[in-house]
Amino acid sequence: MKIWILSLLIILIVVGFVLALASFYIVDQTQQAVVLRFGKIVSVKTEPGIYIKQPFIDKVVRFDKRILLYDIEPEKIIASDKKTLVIDTYVLWRIKDPETFIKSLKSVQLALPRIDDVVYSHVRNIFAKSNFDEIISEKREELLKEVTELSREALKDFGIEVVDVRVKHADLPAENEQAVYNRMRAERYSIAAQIRAEGEKEARKIRAEADKTAKVLIAEAQSTAEQIKGTGEASAVKIYAEIFSKDKDFYEFWRTMEVYRSIEGGILLIGDELDSFKYLKSE
Repeated sequence: MKIWILSLLIILIVVGFVLALASFYIVDQTQQAVVLRFGKIVSVKTEPGIYIKQPFIDKVVRFDKRILLYDIEPEKIIASDKKTLVIDTYVLWRIKDPETFIKSLKSVQLALPRIDDVVYSHVRNIFAKSNFDEIISEKREELLKEVTELSREALKDFGIEVVDVRVKHADLPAENEQAVYNRMRAERYSIAAQIRAEGEKEARKIRAEADKTAKVLIAEAQSTAEQIKGTGEASAVKIYAEIFSKDKDFYEFWRTMEVYRSIEGGILLIGDELDSFKYLKSE
């Protein structure tokens, strides 16, 4: 084989290989592609696979079809109570309609400023209707849902779907941060003092009720004791009367012994005129 024939074959093989490479393109699972011919869209591929295009004429523009993150620069907003906050937000979004997206925004780099404008304007407007305490409280979730819905509606005509808008953090500007903290600290101290005063008032009320109940119980107990004592004494008198009626001498002897026992350890005076000591004298 002559050299020129061999060279021609090599050239044909190379040209064929280049043409083959230029005629096919691959779309993987994370991508979606738009084929442009002289600036006009000729096809859109959203499923993974190997596709054919016009070599050296068609241009394939690939977009990521996964959810993308766009971190918006922190911006100042003014709440309804005139306090200034620095809100740091980010957006989760994706290209839902690549044909509409490339017609309206051309590229992701050009889409980001549009997303920034739309989301920040809604964050500013929605948050401006709430006060500082609401923005830093759980109510912020409701505000962000409203921002997400409005942003999604505003960007859908660009082939963009806003999945979620979140706030990384909401800070006070450095110039008035300390003043707000001092005011919040004073408010918390005031609330704590009020709660403490109410607690002391309730404690006094409980103690007064307890003292009143104790006095009533003691009075009832004393009354019951007096009744029992009276009943006992009446029973004793009755028993003494019965004994006296049965044996007068024994009763007199028993009463005399009770007198002796009552003066035990004291001064004892003995005389003939004291009939109570007749038993002692007889001994």
